[in-house]
Amino acid sequence: MKNRPLIGLTLDAEPAGGWSKYPWYALRQNYSEAVNAQGGLAVALPHEAGLAQAYLDRLDGLIVTGGAFDVDPGLYGEAGRHETVVLKEGRTQAELALLRGALARGMPVLGICGGQQLLAVALGGSLHQHIPDAVPGALEHEQKTSHYEPAHEARILPGTKLHAIVGPLMRVNSSHHQAVRDAGRSVVNALAPDGVIEGVEDPAQRFCIGVQWHPEYLVDAGDKALFSAFIGACHE
Repeated sequence: MKNRPLIGLTLDAEPAGGWSKYPWYALRQNYSEAVNAQGGLAVALPHEAGLAQAYLDRLDGLIVTGGAFDVDPGLYGEAGRHETVVLKEGRTQAELALLRGALARGMPVLGICGGQQLLAVALGGSLHQHIPDAVPGALEHEQKTSHYEPAHEARILPGTKLHAIVGPLMRVNSSHHQAVRDAGRSVVNALAPDGVIEGVEDPAQRFCIGVQWHPEYLVDAGDKALFSAFIGACHE
């Protein structure tokens, strides 16, 4: 396919030790596969907040990926930090710089899992720091089965852009202990059966959607449709 839109995907990062004696970046292969399969051209974005605008100058779309860490509660006005919260400050600073720059440009944005949470915070929202302590009777949102299998259903709310793309119901995987509490300037577009927010979007933007699950695993037909719609917006 000619003229594939260039899609930036944020990387995860680990300190020296373990797999390598040097600091290293990582990204699951299925992220780039999902982008490229729908006509995009995936590129990885290192954590250089000062270069965010230079990267965005070359990109047609931004995907903020997930990871096994949390958004700093200080970014949404909370001084206290739950004992389960794990931070990656360099990654968050870089992702926020990219995200805010993309939103200012009207660039299509897709936030996935933690990327959805960061999107909500960037739009003035806040998070539950630990679902089991914040949501009575909550489902188990950190599934122990394969992420290629659904963990629960998500009800997609009528009138949202996500609903227009994927329809009223999806079966989704689940890998998170935090969740959006207040959507800020964004609107909620998906809910789990226990009421936990599963997605947000900014209707003021051409394409700005965050989902709590990992659509790159292509568990539901809606996952492919979401990537297709995102890449389509990046062509515009």
